[in-house]
Amino acid sequence: GIEGAWKPNPTKWDNGYFETLFGFEWELTKSPAGANQWKPKGDAGRNVVDAHDPTKFHQPMMTTADMAMRMDPAYEKISRRFMANPAEFADAFARAWFKLTHRDMGPKVLYRGKLVPKETLIWQDPISGKPSSITDADVDGLKAKIAATGLSVTELAETAWASASTYRGSDRRGGANGARIRLAPQKNWEVNKPAQLSKVLAALEGIQKEAGGKVSLADLIVLGGVVAIEKAAKAGGIDVKVPFTAGRGDATQEETEVESFAWLEPKADGFRNYVRKPIMSVEEHLVDRAQLLELTAPELTVLVGGLRALQVGDAKLGVLTSKPGTLNNDFFVNLLDMGTKWTAVAGKENLFEGKDRKSGQTKWTASRADLIFGSHSQLRALAEV
Repeated sequence: GIEGAWKPNPTKWDNGYFETLFGFEWELTKSPAGANQWKPKGDAGRNVVDAHDPTKFHQPMMTTADMAMRMDPAYEKISRRFMANPAEFADAFARAWFKLTHRDMGPKVLYRGKLVPKETLIWQDPISGKPSSITDADVDGLKAKIAATGLSVTELAETAWASASTYRGSDRRGGANGARIRLAPQKNWEVNKPAQLSKVLAALEGIQKEAGGKVSLADLIVLGGVVAIEKAAKAGGIDVKVPFTAGRGDATQEETEVESFAWLEPKADGFRNYVRKPIMSVEEHLVDRAQLLELTAPELTVLVGGLRALQVGDAKLGVLTSKPGTLNNDFFVNLLDMGTKWTAVAGKENLFEGKDRKSGQTKWTASRADLIFGSHSQLRALAEV
């Protein structure tokens, strides 16, 4: 590896790095271990005191990455500005270090202690909108209004899933809080079906306006999902009341860092049987998203089965039921039916046909994200329950 110090006093905070970088001309050399590194030309700059002998001095060293800070036109401009403005450099470093060590903590509301900075930063995904202040009676009234909009089970469930499924337990980003699905960039993502999304949001915003600011759109989106599930369950002969907890707020476009949020756009979403630019197999994308959502294997399994029944995502692929929009276990029954033979469709990496073993007639189509519940031993065991 590399060996040496970047500046004369490596344990002191100062501008020595930039002063050294721009104070000498550099030449490529080898470290004692044989790695490429740079030193001042000739014997110049021998001002780094030896770690063990204070009477000995060495030349500073730089890596090729350091040299880019001087040789690259864009980096050089920034480096020279920091060298000329030490206070600006110190502030920029402090902010970058704080971001590096705190971003995985999520929103600022999760911070604890007296040293929490008062300033709110854009990368903390701030939410200025007030949380909903609604009672159980209000919730029942809002559910009735959502049901009266004429929005389908699929439309409501898809919007709720699209809003919630961006959540990443790794850094607490995304999710339903903030209702950022109505903002750029999420409102334009292909996977979120922008035209349909706009229709659903317009209906929910109308209800929000009627409520006079008592309820956030973020809560209404989630509540719309509740209405969809209860309606779909009732269509299947089961009366169920889905638990709901209010308290979400709405963020603004100005509080949304568009460039960094763009990285949350799924390259594939096995829950919705959506594929854009996969970087691994679709079923691996499914498991990866489940991990980010902090779901257990049973939760992953039941969600996929339910979402397929509700036609969330692809309207046909993996919808293994003759009663779409009804919450039932048809997905698992038909996927595991031994009377069905699943075969890959030629030229289609993620498409399979389920054919009747006797007649050869195609009954269903499914993806790798569906068939994993038949081929993976643990997921199959859950699917068979």
